[in-house]
Amino acid sequence: MADSLRALSATAVLVLALAGAPAAAGPGGTARAPSWAELSPGDKQILSPLASEWDTLDADRRQKWMGIAKRYPKLAPQEQQRVQEQMHAWANLTPAQRQAAREQYKNFKKLPPEQRQNAQAKWQEYQQLPPEKKRELATRTPATTPPQQSK
Repeated sequence: MADSLRALSATAVLVLALAGAPAAAGPGGTARAPSWAELSPGDKQILSPLASEWDTLDADRRQKWMGIAKRYPKLAPQEQQRVQEQMHAWANLTPAQRQAAREQYKNFKKLPPEQRQNAQAKWQEYQQLPPEKKRELATRTPATTPPQQSK
């Protein structure tokens, strides 16, 4: 359970990147989603964690991943490593975990700007923690909220 929560949290940043990546439009304004065979060798190398499922992804998802692949060469080596790690983590999530990550992102985007900034600051704070502290936090049972009373 702790591992899946950690993986889900670690992929939150990748979900943010995916949601912000523009989809390339093909002729007639529709998104062009290349099959795995149509990808360049460089794109295949960058997107290799997704190779087994690439052709089952919908066009929008493939375009978002392509956006990441196009930006990838311009990233610093440390950032490239982070993207690869997150891509592996994303590829290992179950469909339900991926959906939960997408829902988390949608909920995050609905927050007022001040709350979003606060959440981003807390995330940055969490990222700076040593691995043993992150493991400790991941094993804690989250506080439950009391049921809402009907009026």
